[in-house]
Amino acid sequence: MIEKSDLPEQTKLAFDFIQKLYLEISYMIKEIEGLLYEQEEKYVIGRPAGYGISTKSSTGLESTNVNFWLLRRFTVSFVPEEMTKLERGQTITNISDRLVILHFRFVLNDKEGNPPAIYSGIFHSIKAKAKWIKKFENSMGHLAYNDEKIFKNFKQVDYEDAQINLLQMKLCAKRSQNREVRIKNPLSPKLG
Repeated sequence: MIEKSDLPEQTKLAFDFIQKLYLEISYMIKEIEGLLYEQEEKYVIGRPAGYGISTKSSTGLESTNVNFWLLRRFTVSFVPEEMTKLERGQTITNISDRLVILHFRFVLNDKEGNPPAIYSGIFHSIKAKAKWIKKFENSMGHLAYNDEKIFKNFKQVDYEDAQINLLQMKLCAKRSQNREVRIKNPLSPKLG
């Protein structure tokens, strides 16, 4: 049991740990971004609302929403530079038959208590079904919100709902037993 006098120090340590974890992941995402930009077919981070991640979060006080105060899962999608425009800090990537999205899903803490994992894959055959989805970036929040449904079977994503239809080929996972995760070539599923 924690003594009352130890509580401030324990709280500080917990927040310091989470902040360092988030910072390390941001460095990893930027490293992936750099690697993808060096490829012949350049990819950039999809920016639905600026340079950031997509996540399901909440600040609600209902007990079901408190669990979303901390970011346990989040995603980053990379869009082809040649098919993307940048306007006011946001990317605009029109959905077409040629569109291929590189998608990274970070799971730091799941319900089963598994070690943290990074899932990477390629979305193709993307079809917008809702009228409000005018560009891929419009769907990124929807994908983050429906994360558990979409990635129920992470080896083969074939997802359709009233908003969007996604097909995916070759999704791979990297679970980390320690704090170091290496990414060899995030494009390898696309090249294979």
